Amino acid sequence: MSIHEECGVFGLISPRPGDVGRLAYYGLYSLQHRGQESCGIVVNDDGVFSSHKDLGLVGEVFSSETLDRLPQGTMAVGHTRYGTTGASNRSNCQPIEVNHQKGRMALAHNGNLSNAAQLRNELELSGAIFHSTSDTEVIAYIVTKERLSAPSIEEALSAAMYKLEGAYSLVLMSPQKLICARDPHGFRPLCYGKRPDGTYIAASESCALAAVGAEFVRDLEPGEILVFSRDGIVSRREHCGKAEHTPCIFEYIYFARPDSVIDGVSVHAARLRAGEILAQTYPVQADVVVGVPDSGLDAALGYSRASGIPYGIGLIKNKYIGRTFIAPGQDHRLDQVKIKLSAVRDSVADKRVVLVDDSIVRGTTSGRIVSLLREAGAREIHFRVSAPPFLNPCYYGTDIDSRDNLIACHHTVEEIAQIIGVDSLGYLPVEQLGVLIGKERCCDACFTGCYPTPIPTDTRKDRFERKLSEKRS
Repeated sequence: MSIHEECGVFGLISPRPGDVGRLAYYGLYSLQHRGQESCGIVVNDDGVFSSHKDLGLVGEVFSSETLDRLPQGTMAVGHTRYGTTGASNRSNCQPIEVNHQKGRMALAHNGNLSNAAQLRNELELSGAIFHSTSDTEVIAYIVTKERLSAPSIEEALSAAMYKLEGAYSLVLMSPQKLICARDPHGFRPLCYGKRPDGTYIAASESCALAAVGAEFVRDLEPGEILVFSRDGIVSRREHCGKAEHTPCIFEYIYFARPDSVIDGVSVHAARLRAGEILAQTYPVQADVVVGVPDSGLDAALGYSRASGIPYGIGLIKNKYIGRTFIAPGQDHRLDQVKIKLSAVRDSVADKRVVLVDDSIVRGTTSGRIVSLLREAGAREIHFRVSAPPFLNPCYYGTDIDSRDNLIACHHTVEEIAQIIGVDSLGYLPVEQLGVLIGKERCCDACFTGCYPTPIPTDTRKDRFERKLSEKRS
């Protein structure tokens, strides 16, 4: 088990019709790291919605011919998915499209509602029929229901936000407007920028703005609703200040791309600081510092700079393994880690190695990486982790749903070191998390158990599939 990505959202509105689908495609490519199960794009051509969605990576789902079939338009919404609620199937691909009495809507969502089960149950009791098992459809239903009595789509979204709990960054498209919203806690990132031709871009991360030639304008504030239309931009802040800003610290440790800036904090700089803290907290005599690709590399560089131990490339990642990779069966007895990673013998042979990674979950993958370095001749391996030990499930979009699978819940640091086969092990001190981003408060519940919102009673990713199965039996 490893920590999986979340989701990436992307939206754009152009002052004139153009190839907005292809622009969304480039934006999704830069957000591929946030979700690798499925992806999709919906294009708005004067109120007529056209879409293409499927399971797979962006490059697998979209071809030049597929993009050519999407019409010219003035708006588009895109999504890359790793689901933390609902199974990986076509019905859960986003953006979700809705036809309702007041018009059409396409919705892309990053996050996880902590009260999704309660809301879904209430909607079903009122007659709602769900076509997917993702919490995004719950959001779409509530917005649609509010739209029946609200004077505008943004009023409907604002009313819906009073009922939503947990993490959500949304991009919503109506026939005439592109609307973005961020939950009052600001768990998940969301920002916008502008291209020289007047096209506005909204995206989960600033790296996606740069990819399509847009200049970063700013992050959305926690609780803010931003409305883009032909009349300009309107910021609604009735939900701002309703909760303490608690950004997910794991965005900086793992999820986001190093070249992104979230809420004014460079992801790369935060990871460098993590490595520096590890070097100061757990000094060791060694010959080389090696990072585990990709999210361990920046912290490894920080460790090297702070310790004076040379930084080396000790592991190479196969960049061409995507979702369609066929895992070897038992009859082949191949180690997937060896297929995805390989050790650089010249960097580690007969050396004392400091190995830096972003996390240890079950310990299985970490143990295999350690074995790779041992087989390449590493004399000593000192493991440093740029996050504290995982001790609790996450309800806000990180795929950690049970304490049963977390090695730190069942073993001491010394025992974990022995299990994965390293000479020493050090985790980032939990009290230093705020130092990474220069903020006193962040969401660190997966490490501390201090949750910013009420805890749901059923946290299983497949809870809605189970519910359907129980009804049929």
